[in-house]
Order: sequence, then structure tokens, then C-alpha cells
Amino acid sequence: MRIAILDAKTIGDDIDLSRFNDLGELEIFQETSKEQILDRGRDKDVLILNKVRLDKSTLKELKNLKLVCITATGTDNVDLEAAQEFGIEVRNVKGYSTDSVAQLTLAMVLSLQCKLAQQDHVGKKEWVNSKIFTNLDFKFNELAGKTWGIVGLGNIGQKVAQIASAFGCNVVYYSSSGVDRSEVFKRVELDELLGSDIITVHCPLTDSTRDLINADNLHQLKDEAVLVNVARGGIVNESDIVEKFKSSNIRLGFDVASKEPIQEDNPLLNISDSQRLIMTSHIAWASTEARKRLMDGVYNNIKTFLDK
Repeated sequence: MRIAILDAKTIGDDIDLSRFNDLGELEIFQETSKEQILDRGRDKDVLILNKVRLDKSTLKELKNLKLVCITATGTDNVDLEAAQEFGIEVRNVKGYSTDSVAQLTLAMVLSLQCKLAQQDHVGKKEWVNSKIFTNLDFKFNELAGKTWGIVGLGNIGQKVAQIASAFGCNVVYYSSSGVDRSEVFKRVELDELLGSDIITVHCPLTDSTRDLINADNLHQLKDEAVLVNVARGGIVNESDIVEKFKSSNIRLGFDVASKEPIQEDNPLLNISDSQRLIMTSHIAWASTEARKRLMDGVYNNIKTFLDK
């Protein structure tokens, strides 16, 4: 069995991949361009990949390929219909990153709610000159009693809802699929949810959720609302949210962009008041523990395939 990992760089250099040698003859490539896929995959039985795209024309040429293992939950980078047509099995890994994404969501919300960037600056630069023991220039509010709106109550959304409840928040959610997801938390329409104190986005990117939050409904946001998107960049219209940012005091946390890596012309990069914006490079999913769970899942996917 010949196995290739096509974009090992997305897994991280702290994750041991040597055990995959137990399953077959392994080749590891840190990155693979579109032009390199056929050369590297032509003789392989199993391909392990994250963002490398396998379209129909590519899959057709991979005559030996029997299994594609995606190191992610999403499968949109592989033409699933073509894979089925050519007898190629495709397996992903679900649920590995729930705790990791929920944790970064909370970290962003707490940082923005407590205005930690401003507090940190005062503590390091201005406190030494204070006439009293404290500095109250940057007022902040508790989470307790606030309304926390969750867009998408899947596994991650439910985990965030539990955390928000533990802080004493009133949790409401919008179901992007239209399906009731909870008997505990109240389901509301999007316009009502956007009036929440804290809004976190956890739904998948689909035709119905693309630009879900945009200029037509951003007027619903409270002046100092916290909005965190750890789902997909296209769900919140970036140009529209930047315009809203300029005309209000909203605070933003973005772990995703509509095109990744983020492009130089992305409107988010034009925000000058960085103390009201936290940006991370699509890392919410990627705690060390989550990546270990992910590769455990990939290993088991290959092993169960071979044991069939």
C-alpha cells in the first residue's frame, strides 16, 4: 500500500507522522501545488490531504488511487461525485476540533469584552505614572446577564452555548439549516439574534449562508456588540462589516477570511483601530490536542479501510 501526505505543513511539525509507515510505504510532502499532484499521486493507493484540490480531471488520472483521507471535516476540496464514479473512497474526520474552536471563541470574546488590548497597554505603559492604584479609562462589562447569540448550533455551537451559559449569559441561536437544534436554548430569527450583546458564528459556508451577515442586516448590531467569526470568511461580508466598524464601536474577532491565506486587499486589513479587532490565521481548529485527534482519526480511517 503506497501512501502520500500531500500537505503535511498543515498538520504541524509537532505531530509525529511516523506511525503511518505501519500502514504502508509512506511519502511526505510539506506542500503540493496543482501541477505536482499527478506526479506525486499517480502511483499512490492512499492520499492524505487538507486543502489540496482533487477535481474530476485529476481523479481520472489517478488510476491506482483507492482512498482519499481529508485531514478536516469539510470535503469541498474533493469532487465527491467523481470519486464515487471512479471507485475512490473519501473519508474525513469529524468532531476533532470542537474543544479547540470553542476555546478560541471564548478567548476572543473575553479579550474583546474586557478590552484586554487597551488594558494591557495601560498596564505596561501608563500605570507607572498613575496617582491612584487603578485606571478606569477603559470601562468593560461582565458577561453575566448579557445575550449571547450563536449562528449555527452544531457541535461547536453547542459547546460554545454551554460555556456562555456557565458565564451566566442568555443564549439564543439561529439555525442556518432551519432545523431545531436544542430544547434548552431559544431559537430566534437572524434579525433578532443580531441584536445580541455577543454574536459568534459557527455555521458551515453554503449558498444560503454566504454573506449571511451583510449591509442589509448589520444595522441590527448594538453599538458595542462583540462579533466573532471562527467559521468561514464568506459568512460575514467583509466589506460591509468594515463599514459598520468605522461608523460604530463594535468589536470584532476574525479567525477566517473569504480567501485564505488572507489577501492584501482584504478590507479587514484596512482597519486602523486594531484594539477593537482581533485577527488570527485560521488557527481555531488547531490546538495540539485537536491535531493529534485529527491524525488519530486519519490513521483509523486508513486502518479500517485496509481491514475491510
